[in-house]
Formats: sequence, structure tokens, C-alpha cells
Amino acid sequence: MNPIQESSGAAESTSGAAAPVDLDLAFSAAEGFPPELLQACGSWCDPLTGEQAWLTLLAHWLAQLAAELPTELRSEAYSLGLSLVNDAEIAALNAEWRDKSGPTDVLAFAAQDEGLDAAPPMPAPQGEGWPQEPIELGDIVISVDTASRQADEHGYSLTEELLFLASHGLLHLLGWDHPDEPSLSAMLQRQRDLMALVPPGWDHKGLF
Repeated sequence: MNPIQESSGAAESTSGAAAPVDLDLAFSAAEGFPPELLQACGSWCDPLTGEQAWLTLLAHWLAQLAAELPTELRSEAYSLGLSLVNDAEIAALNAEWRDKSGPTDVLAFAAQDEGLDAAPPMPAPQGEGWPQEPIELGDIVISVDTASRQADEHGYSLTEELLFLASHGLLHLLGWDHPDEPSLSAMLQRQRDLMALVPPGWDHKGLF
């Protein structure tokens, strides 16, 4: 798994009807964030209530992206990890996996970026009583400390910045990349499209 990182931008666009997907989310949030960060973060940084918030949002985004995915990544079920960490933790990962010093905003460790052209595994039996085996996408790691600084710089709320970084990480897990300016512009626009699906002030309680 190779980590990919970087972002910046905001929100805008359309949605369409999409079949729901099942998502198995492994969520964690670091302890010890300053009270002002936790207040700005709301339930998104809460180790208990945050899991349901992110689960609902990421599953919705995956459903909206389904038609764009290569055949190997199309599924009714996925699994991925999302970790909200501090600058020290993401700096350690950045040094270990990218040989870069200092913190960054988001890292994406894609499980499917190698071997997408290989033959897919034998399908599990389908039908009643045989749920589809989820496709493992990998892990997204976001620094809440860096997200907070960037939110101030961009004039966004911390929640908006966290969701924007999560959309960036998710697209990387699904094979998007930005080796040049045109591809970066296209990726950022897709993130804005996803962000436009989030109602203002959304509190994750079934608004999708």
C-alpha cells in the first residue's frame, strides 16, 4: 500500500439516485485534542458518535461514485479505515511512508492501487443468505490539527475542511490521482461535487 496525500478546495454540484452500499468502517479518533478543536469538530471527532456520522457520509459518497468506478471496484459492499489523528501522529506516518518531514493534512493508503488489472477473485455465492464480500479499499488518515489551521486559512469551518479532506482521501482509495495540474483540477472538482451532496449544517441523522 502506498500513501498518497494532498488537497485544498471547498464545495459545489449535483447528486443523482444511486443504489445504497454497505460499508464496514473502522473509525478511530485520537484522544487529547484541545477543547476548542473538539467543540469545532462536533460529533465528527467523537470516538463514539463519530463512527455513525462518517459511516453514513462515506457510504453515501461511495454510492454516488459507483457508476464511475472500474469494474474491479464496483461492489455492493466495501470496507475502509478512517483515523483522525494529531500532527505528531501523521508526521510519523509521513516520514515512514513518504520520507517527508513534518505533518500533512491527509494520507491515503490504498489497498487496491496494485493489481487492479489482475483477475478478480472468485465471486462469493450470491442470493438470500449470501451477502457480498466487501472490497477492502484501504485507510484514510487525517490530521485534525492541520485541518484546523487550513480551515482558518481557507475561511471554512473545521467540519467542512475535515469532510473535504475525507473526500480527497476516498478518491485516492478509489484510484484517483493528481500527477499534474489538469488531473488535480478534475479531482478537486469531483470533491466539490461530493461536498455539494452534504446539506448545510448536516448532523448525520438520516438526512440522506
